[in-house]
Amino acid sequence: MTTENKKILTAEQELQLRQPIDEYVGGIQEKINALRADGTDRVIEIQNSIDSVKRDRIYTKQEKESQLSQLKQELEKAKGVEAQHKAEISKLIADAEGYLKANFDGYYQAVKASCQQEKLAAQEKYRQSVNQLNKTHQETLAKLTDHTEIKDEKYVQKNRLFDAKMQLDKDLQEVKDRRHAAVEYQYHLIDLLRMSKFTVGQSLAQRWENYKYTFNRRDFLLKNGLYIAIIAIFAALCILAPILRGFPLLTVNNVLNILQQASPRMFLALGVAGLILLAGTDLSIGRMVGMGVTAATIVMHRGINTGSVFGHIFDFTSMPVMARVILALVVCIALCTVFTTIAGFFTAKFKMHPFISTMANQLIIFGLVTYSTRGVSFGAIEDGIQQAIMPRLGSFPTIILWAVAAVIIVWFIWNKTTFGKNLFAVGGNAEAASVSGISVFKVTVGAFVMAGILYGFGSWLECIRMVGSGAAAYGQGWDMEAIAACVVGGVSFTGGIGKISGVVVGVVIFTALTYSLTTLGIDANLQFVFSGVIILVAVMLDCLKYVQKK
Repeated sequence: MTTENKKILTAEQELQLRQPIDEYVGGIQEKINALRADGTDRVIEIQNSIDSVKRDRIYTKQEKESQLSQLKQELEKAKGVEAQHKAEISKLIADAEGYLKANFDGYYQAVKASCQQEKLAAQEKYRQSVNQLNKTHQETLAKLTDHTEIKDEKYVQKNRLFDAKMQLDKDLQEVKDRRHAAVEYQYHLIDLLRMSKFTVGQSLAQRWENYKYTFNRRDFLLKNGLYIAIIAIFAALCILAPILRGFPLLTVNNVLNILQQASPRMFLALGVAGLILLAGTDLSIGRMVGMGVTAATIVMHRGINTGSVFGHIFDFTSMPVMARVILALVVCIALCTVFTTIAGFFTAKFKMHPFISTMANQLIIFGLVTYSTRGVSFGAIEDGIQQAIMPRLGSFPTIILWAVAAVIIVWFIWNKTTFGKNLFAVGGNAEAASVSGISVFKVTVGAFVMAGILYGFGSWLECIRMVGSGAAAYGQGWDMEAIAACVVGGVSFTGGIGKISGVVVGVVIFTALTYSLTTLGIDANLQFVFSGVIILVAVMLDCLKYVQKK
């Protein structure tokens, strides 16, 4: 046996190293168990009996009250014993934990060193196995002349090498399991001492250990690689801004501006996220924004409208301003919801791909709005509306609160309602959801209706944020931004996978990147290149995760 192999502990040697710990802490545990027998253990037993009596329906009301009264008397007595022994138990626990702190690391370091040697031994075993397989393979090939036999031998060799790699992975996992088990043994002892009531520090240490144990580099990069790259780009832009433009990019004012611009886009992304969750999409978002902003501007216009709709000039000046604000919101939601419902109906009823139904919507909406308004801009909305709906509290723009409210509401719908659960079920597997009794038609149309409501709300907010200036061309390209934000945020095009937090992160990331590039004076065409690359990489990583699961 070599010097290195001598460092590898056998199971018996590891138990011998741990024996003093087991004996000392085990002795204290026995004392604690004896003290808890008539105290804490009895309290738990009686509380369970009380719950059982309350649930049991075979007893009359008087019988229940009698039993509960007796049990409560016993409970008070047991609590008294528990309180009497509390200080002594705490002292014993502190003694055991002090011993663990002083002695456990010596045991763990020996196991850790053994695991390092086991890892090296496994890798050496793998190298020797591969060398032997390659040697045997070359010798076999030298004896063969038939092309088919040579091809078969190469295929067999490939499988042998794969098996050797699988054996290495298995050996390394066993080493990893052994080291983790050594760490966890300490928390197992503490768990018994404290009856699972860990301190904050112990809980955090245990979580960190579990994270290290389950960490997988490839999975981590697949899940977070894009975020890391975008953060690196943003950090580079923050460094370049003072050099190229002479002012800092990462300031409180700029952060608030980014969040302010992201707020209306949040509504759009939350809407399309539900459709992507169904393995769909929506190409008409930008045109719906143009339609909604135009309609809202017409209703809230400063004075009589200067432009016409199908030759008719609207005048809402006789209505109170706040009534016009509410009417504008209703009109925006109604228009957007009508068109999304139409797309949802064709998608659900005729199994039409959302790409087609929403592309048709895109063309219809843009054509109608442009034709009806002759493509003109409708100017500004009434003074004071912006201050009334989204006032600034100091330097803080309250439009952000509208977005926060939308995030909370949609999160609740996704995670706490039957519709939300059905949404994930249909997105994950529509056929299985249908077999289990879920109406795929209703869920699909419902997702489109919810998207329309969010689009309408978002376009209404954008109109107020920009103080009007509604035109058919407004919102061009916003569909791609909303979809890209969802994909970057982890809402999978494969369906059934996504989180609201991911959508929020995606919107903020895209808005921050666009804002930063614009502030630095980067050409708008190059910004499209950045966006395109990010979308491509995001979808690629999503596809890799899907392939890995398959």
